[in-house]
Amino acid sequence: MKRVLITGGAGFLGSHLCDRFIKEGYHVIAMDNLITGDIRNIEHLFHLPNFEFYHHDVSKFIHVPGELDYILHFASPASPIDYLKIPIQTLKVGSLGIHNCLGLARVKGARVLIASTSEIYGDPTIHPQPEEYWGNVNPIGPRGVYDEAKRFQEAITMAYHTYHGLETRIVRIFNTYGPRMRLNDGRVLPAFIGQALRGEDLTVFGDGSQTRSFCYVDDLVEGIYRLLLSDYAYPVNIGNPSEITIKEFGEEIIKLTGTSQKLVLKDLPKDDPKQRQPDITKAKAILDWEPKVSRAEGLRITYEYFKSLPEEELYKAAYHREFEKK
Repeated sequence: MKRVLITGGAGFLGSHLCDRFIKEGYHVIAMDNLITGDIRNIEHLFHLPNFEFYHHDVSKFIHVPGELDYILHFASPASPIDYLKIPIQTLKVGSLGIHNCLGLARVKGARVLIASTSEIYGDPTIHPQPEEYWGNVNPIGPRGVYDEAKRFQEAITMAYHTYHGLETRIVRIFNTYGPRMRLNDGRVLPAFIGQALRGEDLTVFGDGSQTRSFCYVDDLVEGIYRLLLSDYAYPVNIGNPSEITIKEFGEEIIKLTGTSQKLVLKDLPKDDPKQRQPDITKAKAILDWEPKVSRAEGLRITYEYFKSLPEEELYKAAYHREFEKK
């Protein structure tokens, strides 16, 4: 049985990856310090003999006994609320954390796949964004801690690949949604649905003309799985190229939830990207991958998940356990 370490395994994407690798017959080791992850995302796996959980911060030295075939580094705060509240931890997990994973991979002879992001492209001047685009990022702006952490992560991963011959894979993830998102994480989809369920008006930042492209989590996981098992070492965009404005998206959510709220415009945050749309030419050619789940179907499933949450979840503010200023 092949063994895989998934850092950030109790998070939104990490927990879905744990499910996928269990389904594929792997021995899965999830590692998470639970600052933004939630143990409830993976507790359904605890009874399995081929699942382990390490409550540990990947930014500190990591050791996993026994053989390892793959390491997937998905530990990181991943929403504006997270990385504005815990900026130092965001930088550390994208630098010290990946350094620890790469060192472990060298010792174990494991292949590493890192979760990079469309934030690599910043506020893009090219649309849609191909992997060859170097980006337009403000390194000292409020989003810089996340953008630059991910850019450094790509750079050190590629250095280990070229210098040490380590097997590496880089996935650039675009906006993804689905069950297990945190209602209070500040991203537009859970924010809109949370506001609709609470009977509040939907907050649109800016004039609503900025665009996003939403990929359902099952499609994303399929793309990641195919990339891991491919022989391609350079970055690959995984996301859904179906683009929509935030204003149109808010109207879709109001229609989906059957509520009568209106859209309320507020000032656009600093350095908020105006456009987001992946060019997935490479993913199609190299991985034979493209998204299958329509936004209508994905939103229906996600809405049902949020409706099933206990009422206190609806009113809970974003909270980061073990948060301390360092």
